[in-house]
Amino acid sequence: MAETGKEALGSMGIDTPLAVLSEKAQHLSSYFKQLFAQVTNPPIDPIRERMVMSLLSDIGGLSNLLEESPTHCRQIEIQQPVLRNKEVEKIRWIDHENFQTKSIHMTFRASEEEGVLKKALDRINQYAEDAVDDGYSIILLTDRGIDSSHAPIPSLLALASVHNHLIRTKKRAKVGIIIEAGDVWETHHYATLIGYGASAVNPYMAFETIKAMKDQGFVNKDLSYDKLEYNYIKAVNGELLKIFSKMGISTLQSYQGAQIFEILGLGKDVVDTYFTGSISRIGGINLDTIAKEALIKHSSGYHLLKQESPKLEVGGIYQWKQRGEEHLFNPATIHLLQQATKQNDYSVYKKYAQLIDDQSKKSITLRGLLKFKTGKSISIDEVEPIENILARFATGAMSFGSISYEAHTTLAIAMNRIGGKSNTGEGGEDPIRFEKMANGDSMNSAIKQVASGRFGVTAHYLTNAKELQIKMAQGAKPGEGGQLPGHKVDDWIGKTRHSTPGVGLISPPPHHDIYSIEDLAQLIFDLKNANRAARISVKLVSEAGVGTIAAGVAKAHADHILIAGYDGGPGDPMFLLGIPIFGYGGAFALKVMSNPKFLEWIASGTKIAGNKGLDGVAEHLGKMGIIAGNSDNDTAQLSNQYLEMIKKSAGNSEKNQASQNISKAVQTTTPVAKSTANLAPIQTRVTSGTSGKITDIPQERIQEYTNLFGRI
Repeated sequence: MAETGKEALGSMGIDTPLAVLSEKAQHLSSYFKQLFAQVTNPPIDPIRERMVMSLLSDIGGLSNLLEESPTHCRQIEIQQPVLRNKEVEKIRWIDHENFQTKSIHMTFRASEEEGVLKKALDRINQYAEDAVDDGYSIILLTDRGIDSSHAPIPSLLALASVHNHLIRTKKRAKVGIIIEAGDVWETHHYATLIGYGASAVNPYMAFETIKAMKDQGFVNKDLSYDKLEYNYIKAVNGELLKIFSKMGISTLQSYQGAQIFEILGLGKDVVDTYFTGSISRIGGINLDTIAKEALIKHSSGYHLLKQESPKLEVGGIYQWKQRGEEHLFNPATIHLLQQATKQNDYSVYKKYAQLIDDQSKKSITLRGLLKFKTGKSISIDEVEPIENILARFATGAMSFGSISYEAHTTLAIAMNRIGGKSNTGEGGEDPIRFEKMANGDSMNSAIKQVASGRFGVTAHYLTNAKELQIKMAQGAKPGEGGQLPGHKVDDWIGKTRHSTPGVGLISPPPHHDIYSIEDLAQLIFDLKNANRAARISVKLVSEAGVGTIAAGVAKAHADHILIAGYDGGPGDPMFLLGIPIFGYGGAFALKVMSNPKFLEWIASGTKIAGNKGLDGVAEHLGKMGIIAGNSDNDTAQLSNQYLEMIKKSAGNSEKNQASQNISKAVQTTTPVAKSTANLAPIQTRVTSGTSGKITDIPQERIQEYTNLFGRI
């Protein structure tokens, strides 16, 4: 960042643990995932549309927004939020009748005593409130007061605590907040601080690190310290614009205090008290654990000072290190995978799979925490043939350029042999691969992506696909397109992508023709006309509210919706965006399944349940929890709607059979208890997907179900 003025690029996914699952002390911002726009609220292009974006920020109190007076101008205007050391000193000692700064130390006693961090936060909150009452218009939260007996409070926690405390006391608008902290160096750190109310940030430790790197010769010696500092600030600002743009936000002032994050791994008490209003759905660590993580880093730092040759921890986030962070793909797993393929040895592959799948000792993913219940085995005759199962296998989307031609074609040949599908990624495909090979194999990828850059997209490309996938977002960096550095774009890749060799390729964040569900529907329509035999898929990324977006995409007549996780693809640090995927609710499934095309699809019952007809449909309704969804109200509304549509879709001769089948599904669905022959009364309980509480369904609601099933 200091040398080039740009943030470094990561490559090919993230396989480290979520912050809450890691055994290493984590930066608090690692528990926060940036939210982003998909389809309905299009992102902005921070490069081509830079002229409509702004990093301008005001420091100081706000006046009544409904009035206009000279007092509204009593603010300090800064052009960007990263303050140099000299600039923060000017603000610290400002002496003006309209501007006074109150410095408050973000430290707590370095003790493992329970509640010590909470006491410190309460003290800071009270000091901040007193400062507002005393007429101060600027609060400077600083951790420069640390020593061997006092550890720094994570700046994000201290800021959010003060910010939300002043909101609750209705005094927040009277003061601006600046952060002076040593735990700020990555762009995501700035984004979280601004998102929770900071007007400006002074990353003094980052500047000291740049100076030390300059003095020790670790950076270009031709660059002065001022230039290195300038480049670092430029890199931070550029990435902040990119982060804002992912949500379709054009100004820092709109992002400030908006709390556009999903929290993954903090306890409910912490979120409700200090990050009030933020989305958090799985719970996690408490304040004492946050204090413990801070103390680990604090004690480690002071221990290093006593050594003759102190060495910092290696980290190991971006690259595997022996004493660093855990990785799913490490020397042991990679070695076993290579040996399994070289020797064609299934027993070695099983060892590899065991290392990847068994997270009982060291959890890396949320799904690694889940356990399969021991169930009653079924006859092998009831299991689909392997050919049918393999037909649903698909590779991840990896473009030619991000991986080699050999790797790309090998994946395609393998998937075609087993009847599955490989995915081109957004990099196009060489037309020579559309023809079968002499031995009968095919290098043609069944799934072909259409991304915003339209790299390699031609009529010939589209007509040689079994599935066309519109990439609205990707797991690596939602809200952005793909990225391929210029040195990777050789003549062959440039020709395949219809681009200039040597020039870096970045897909614009939005599809420039997709700014709404209606626009997406138009593109789906166009692709169906380009290849009438292909299934049209839309790729989204998991985040809070993606179910509603997916429902809209289904109504736009997409045949297939892919919801990616957070851990794939090249580009910016991908572990900062998106959330893991580990399950869906019945209510969401109902919304998507209410698409008329989908109803036509299941009316015959043959494509979703083999040749079982409506009996298979009912069986699937039962297995998926459709009859007893996630909540009482959702179940009542959506089940009625859905079953009524099934009633209309089924032929008259099948209505009686449908009634019996759905009745059977209701009786056999877990957690629905068995009922009498006429379905009244059904004794059932529903598990809420959000609170985890068990509540009894009212008898009148059960009677509604009974009447509905009887009519059908």
